[in-house]
Amino acid sequence: MRIKTSEKYSAVVVELKGNVIGGPESEEFSKLLHGFIDEGKKNIIVDLGSVKFMNSSGLGMLISGFTTVKNGGGSLKLANATEKINSLLVITKLITIFENFNSVDEAVKSFE
Repeated sequence: MRIKTSEKYSAVVVELKGNVIGGPESEEFSKLLHGFIDEGKKNIIVDLGSVKFMNSSGLGMLISGFTTVKNGGGSLKLANATEKINSLLVITKLITIFENFNSVDEAVKSFE
């Protein structure tokens, strides 16, 4: 998994690429989110458009990130989830926890 970040208006976009399967990347993701919260950047969008595969550890990483951001007074939203990942969110009922948008732009607008 590779992580790329950018800022778009009032939000930080964290783009995940490749396979999201937890492991050492979970720690990197967590540190990244803690850093954003410490900098006062509380509107975070996780772009899943380039994720090929996600397992339960990858979902755990997202849940942990969601909790980190929420406890820091922020909001974490998902964007561009592929059909596979969307069905994973539905099956696990995580779709009821995460706000999920079809595009990064829609997610950014939701913060306004």
